[in-house]
Amino acid sequence: MSMHVNPMSARARADLPAPPALADGVALFTDLDGTLAPLVDNPGLVKPDAGRRRMLARLQRVLDGRLAVVSGRGLADLDRILEHDVVALSAAHGLVRRSADGVVRAAPRPAALDDARDALEAFVRADRGLLLEDKGPAIALHYRRSPAAAEACQDLVRRLATAGDLLVQQGDMVIELRAPGPDKGDALRAFMAEPPFAGFMPVFIGDDLTDEHGFGAAADLGGFGVVVGARRPTTALYALADVAAALDWFDAASRAA
Repeated sequence: MSMHVNPMSARARADLPAPPALADGVALFTDLDGTLAPLVDNPGLVKPDAGRRRMLARLQRVLDGRLAVVSGRGLADLDRILEHDVVALSAAHGLVRRSADGVVRAAPRPAALDDARDALEAFVRADRGLLLEDKGPAIALHYRRSPAAAEACQDLVRRLATAGDLLVQQGDMVIELRAPGPDKGDALRAFMAEPPFAGFMPVFIGDDLTDEHGFGAAADLGGFGVVVGARRPTTALYALADVAAALDWFDAASRAA
């Protein structure tokens, strides 16, 4: 699945305002990498963090549980990093979702992904800078440590997608093969139809192209998006300069009770 920002609704300007302080009646949805944690060459190097854990615990209290992390990572990886403290999670860019009551729903893994994985593993063995991440209904090929391989990575993934009737999802120095199914915006809509999120205003914060689906869904439901970093154009109404600015904003919100 290739993502395209609608030029009629996207904002190219770099000087978007900072988001307002969280008010009563908000449901908060946030990405992890590039938002709650800095981007790193190897996603496996992102570890639990005591300060982030305390901040998220305060946010959940302030929001009466209306906090969900919506990420491209696998569900087990999110639980590892967040130390099982956040129940409401969306993983694999919406293909896997655990609701606030702990029920997990996941898109089925197409058999074509197993065949594609064999080809991707052979490809990765030829370049030690590449990293393969299997998320169940999606497989990510990371080339942040080998940027010169970007074109070859993209060509291979697109050929495998065509052969296996799979979708392609482009990210920041990563390209993924994924099953057809929900995206981050669909995950937000599903959360918003359930307790404790239903009836509140959604705010979605993220940095990557895949987060545009979340921004759009939040706007459709009367809320707004906040983009982290300089990526433009975007459908977000607000912006934060980087992860440090995002963490400061989250921390201020967590202490606002």
